[in-house]
Amino acid sequence: MNIQNKPNLQQKLAAEYVLGTLRGGARRRFENWLTRDAHLQQVVRQWESNLLPMAEFAKKAQPSSSVWHALEKRLGLTTTSSSLSERWAYWRNLREDLAFWRGLGMVSTTAAVVLVSVLMSKQPDQVLPPTSNYVATLSDDKAQPIAVITGDTKRKQLVVRIVTAQNIAADKSLELWAVSKEGKVKSLGLVADNGSITLPMPEYMNAEATPLLAVTLEPKGGSGNPDKPTGPIVFKGNWLQI
Repeated sequence: MNIQNKPNLQQKLAAEYVLGTLRGGARRRFENWLTRDAHLQQVVRQWESNLLPMAEFAKKAQPSSSVWHALEKRLGLTTTSSSLSERWAYWRNLREDLAFWRGLGMVSTTAAVVLVSVLMSKQPDQVLPPTSNYVATLSDDKAQPIAVITGDTKRKQLVVRIVTAQNIAADKSLELWAVSKEGKVKSLGLVADNGSITLPMPEYMNAEATPLLAVTLEPKGGSGNPDKPTGPIVFKGNWLQI
């Protein structure tokens, strides 16, 4: 398959590659394309830059000792209490080494966040999905990351975090929009120019039906029409399932 003339497919594959959700033969084929396509390399670098701010929201979490016991049991391993203690101390030291985690890069950080979320929210015989199962990094026209948005389908919440503060005039507002694959837009609410805000997550907010999120600059209080923005798009990004 030739993806050189398919920019949308390039973006989708590059995003999945950086997030680590592109696996098996598909990942090997993509890496083969990557070695021969300078433009595709640039797309991947852009996604790495866009998703990097997610690492800033990874909170330190200390799994309980039952986690290692559950892994030992599930993998059929037998250890002495001494070796178990040594392994657990090694894991704890790695968790406390912040420089180690940041040095791993975006893919490793994302995988670690998801792994810790699963381990901390499960009993030995019960597996639960991560809390946030959608994410978007919104960038401006210079590819500068402005906001990270996560979606929680269980709580039906969107959390919008501004990672690059915006200087918005007093008579203006920032409004978040969901853009469908047909190009129709729907207002999700107003967002702050700094910090974070939580908004309701509509039922239609899945990556297939709503592949893009965008923020426009509107008059104070928003456009007034939930189906039609009036101002320019100031930053946007792909809405991805993780």
